[in-house]
Amino acid sequence: MNPRIIALTTCAVFAANSALAQEHEHHSHQQKEEEHPPGEQPPANLQISHAREGSGTSWMPDSSPIYAHHLMAENWMLMLHYAATIGYDDQWSDRGSRRIASTNWLMGMASHPLFGGQLTLRTMLSAEPATLGGEKALPLLLQSGETYGDMPLHDRQHPHDLFMETAAIYRQVIGDVLGVELYAAASGEPALGPTAFMHRISAMNNPLPPIGHHWQDSTHISFGVLTAGIYNQWAKLEGSLFHGREPDEDRWNFDFGPLDSWSGRLSVNPTQQTSFQVSYGYVNSPESLRPDESLHRLTASATYSAPMLSNGNLALTALWGRNVDPHDSTNSFLAEVNADLDGQNAPFLRLEYVQKLGHDLVLPDADAKYGVFQAQIGYLHRLAQVGPVVPTVGAALDIGGVPDSVAGAYGTNIPIGAFLFVGLQPPRLQMGHEHHMSGM
Repeated sequence: MNPRIIALTTCAVFAANSALAQEHEHHSHQQKEEEHPPGEQPPANLQISHAREGSGTSWMPDSSPIYAHHLMAENWMLMLHYAATIGYDDQWSDRGSRRIASTNWLMGMASHPLFGGQLTLRTMLSAEPATLGGEKALPLLLQSGETYGDMPLHDRQHPHDLFMETAAIYRQVIGDVLGVELYAAASGEPALGPTAFMHRISAMNNPLPPIGHHWQDSTHISFGVLTAGIYNQWAKLEGSLFHGREPDEDRWNFDFGPLDSWSGRLSVNPTQQTSFQVSYGYVNSPESLRPDESLHRLTASATYSAPMLSNGNLALTALWGRNVDPHDSTNSFLAEVNADLDGQNAPFLRLEYVQKLGHDLVLPDADAKYGVFQAQIGYLHRLAQVGPVVPTVGAALDIGGVPDSVAGAYGTNIPIGAFLFVGLQPPRLQMGHEHHMSGM
């Protein structure tokens, strides 16, 4: 067996004023007092919860539940996040394929006070180069982006790289009014787009990626990122320099290059339950097959998360992404919901409309624009905790809709597929264990 697989295997072990929301805010205030005794607390207007931290430097609602293992080791705060599924993916139609597939990632975080601020180190790994390797990757009708065998991938989701993120973040309060945040990553995410789909609270139980991924958050693995931002309790303005080329077909290494791209993002969290962002960026030569073409990307999103019922949580995201390249401007629209009913049963839904060019889907007219639709609907059930982990079982159905001009390639106007899976998640952190970023 490939020793890299063995090594990876060992590593992988929106506004509301309801009574529930008020109660949640009350508990959050208690947490801050308990975790930062008098004399040690950062300014009240700069206390930000770990629940807000999304992928890279993105923000999510403060009321988002956290699924992780938490440990204190002297002055180090350690957290481990992960998600893994394995199952059978069957995508029908003339362009469909099928295979046993596993989606997976693992992220370790370590935070420590430093020079009056806070240093956080993050490493995120994935075994998908092994579990989704080969021509089929993760079969998903209407998906596009990146390459295999020097040919554009279509109707498949590429595996993520082994090194999804290797990053350091430093936060420091200045004058008890503003905070400064610095982010440096050998592999990581610039300030462009919302929280990446696998980390979004509204998407966490859906193992299938959005078909608008390359209009929304595809820069979440960029090899070389520098980001600087300023923030207060409810808003953050940040800018990034990063390497714009997408990862190559060797998913096991780093694909370093010049910091030839840039982005800026404004994030606003006006309430505990809501998070908004708008971002703009220039991505230099993202595609290896079209090296002379660059694009500009504009995204805007809103996410809502709040407790519901006895032990559940309702999370919703609305997202728009637009790519402007030398050929045309194309848009993607997404709405998704994760309705965790009771901590165990969680139906989910994603609706998307994306304008894709012919070369995206490898159709005869490479410059034609086609509007395609997909609904992903599914259900996840958490089983009883086994030791430190929570086993899961679930299913996801994807139902597409394509115009007649595309239907000939698929043999139907409604291409359909399904993924049946089992998986592992960390348990949900209970109230009182949530970490607040004291360096802020």
